[in-house]
Amino acid sequence: MTTTVLVTGGAGFIGSNLADRLASDGYRVRVFDALARPGVERNLQWLSARHGDLIEPVVADVRDADALVGAARGADVAFHFAAQVAVTTSMVDPASDLAININGTFNVLEAARLASRPMPVIFASTNKVYGDLVQFGSNLTADGHCPAEAQLAQAGVPETQPLDFHTPYGCSKGAADQYVLDYARSYGLPTAVLRMSCVYGERQMGTEDQGWVAHFLIRALEGKPVTLYGDGHQVRDILYVGDAVAAYLGAWRKIDQVQGQVFNLGGGPANAVSLRKLLDHIGFTLGSRVQIETADWRPGDQRWFVADTRAIDAALDLPAKLDWHDGVARLARWLAQERGLPLPGAAMPLAAAGAH
Repeated sequence: MTTTVLVTGGAGFIGSNLADRLASDGYRVRVFDALARPGVERNLQWLSARHGDLIEPVVADVRDADALVGAARGADVAFHFAAQVAVTTSMVDPASDLAININGTFNVLEAARLASRPMPVIFASTNKVYGDLVQFGSNLTADGHCPAEAQLAQAGVPETQPLDFHTPYGCSKGAADQYVLDYARSYGLPTAVLRMSCVYGERQMGTEDQGWVAHFLIRALEGKPVTLYGDGHQVRDILYVGDAVAAYLGAWRKIDQVQGQVFNLGGGPANAVSLRKLLDHIGFTLGSRVQIETADWRPGDQRWFVADTRAIDAALDLPAKLDWHDGVARLARWLAQERGLPLPGAAMPLAAAGAH
């Protein structure tokens, strides 16, 4: 009997990459998505064209509890990616942000709890649950901001970092994060939470509000300026989507060992880069400096965030992560092909692609 996997937000960036991997491995994938984000319908079409009947589209919203109960029926696991994902949108419309991120996650958990057998739920959380992290202090270096404490700068932020929700988005994702963990405590539901840093890669429809690595590349390929909010020296550990998919599959594979646990998921210190350094690299590889405009800091923006990935790497036995230079090259090529744009400059060679 074919295993059925429910992926909410399955037509989105990470969800579609996970669905593709699952269907390639022979699983039936129930892609639950409201198709609200521009461009994601192309991801769903791509999945269906590649995998045929192994992709089961369910066009519905996570705020519809009955639709989720139906979608969960007969499913063996749920990966929950469906969300309102932009801090800026949450500031403008906090009610929708709450309804999608908190109530939507509650609906997923209840559908899993009421299923005929306990259904694991793997939840996509965010590093924004840790707040702006101003308590770390910030030293501005040639490589961007870094915390004053050397050990923290070297290893990254651990899962023991206290929660400190900022902005409606941080509150809604943080509350959902805690609901997912508590359903393991209160109901014995096999759940796990992955608090993600910045994930990038193919099928990312980057905008100024979300998916900034792809957004930077799209603007550069189109010869348009990029707006940096704040000083642009913010540092993030960026993670290639293939490595994110491996982590989600690893959490499912080892759910009996990791249920009720939370992990930070990112590129780690080896893949930490400032926004300005990334733009410099993009400009170099495309053979033309990227135009930069500046604007005020955004609410809750972290000067520095790098995930300590030692816990998740060990618990899930994850492979080495793709170097960000190689990952950005892959994304640039995909975006150029997807949008019918020339890829100027060097061929953006892959240094060490590995088995991704």
